[in-house]
Amino acid sequence: MFDPSKFTVAKARPIPLYLLLDTSGSMSDQGKIDELNKAVRTMLAEFEKEQQRETRIDVSVISFGHNGVQLELRNVAAADARASYRDLPADGLTPMGGALRMAKAMIEDKDETPSNAYRPTIVLVSDGEPNDEWEEAMEAFIGSGRSSKCDRMAMAIGASAQRAPLERFLQGTENAVFDASHAAGIHAFFKQVTMSISVRSRAANPNALPPAPPPELPDNGGSLFF
Repeated sequence: MFDPSKFTVAKARPIPLYLLLDTSGSMSDQGKIDELNKAVRTMLAEFEKEQQRETRIDVSVISFGHNGVQLELRNVAAADARASYRDLPADGLTPMGGALRMAKAMIEDKDETPSNAYRPTIVLVSDGEPNDEWEEAMEAFIGSGRSSKCDRMAMAIGASAQRAPLERFLQGTENAVFDASHAAGIHAFFKQVTMSISVRSRAANPNALPPAPPPELPDNGGSLFF
């Protein structure tokens, strides 16, 4: 008997990418938020070229700062993410714990992050110190459930960034906190994210993680974030 399901093309399996971006008031200093927006847009433009038949890159953006915690992009295919991304403003406090809770809820929900998805990559960026009760949210994120199995990357922007939460976020991974003291550092970090995701999207096993990148960009001048 003819069965049309045998001729259905399988859907590409997603590699979910979650960006947790600090948009607190201090990110407006020295143009940090402008450089962050530029770097994210450049990364999304590169992802447009990485659409494979067997895999796809799905992008979610969670901001924490302006208006509290906001879901800016929700599992948008990379081919559409750049057009959907809106430059983030910078004001308010730093509710990092709230961003971690939202990201974990999305990762644990199989309607948001399907069971056939490859290992998600979670990127945490901050230039200051969390002002909410972030410790419990952090422990839950890295210590239990599907979120504990994600690849995790983190960047500290400027000298005032508190490294302790970012280092805790990376515990159990081979990655180190990337220190960005210049505008060029923000772009260098997102190039590393781009390379990591792109390598996985072309790999025979996208769940295998590429080698950890170096944590810092050498001091090569530019506008200081102090």
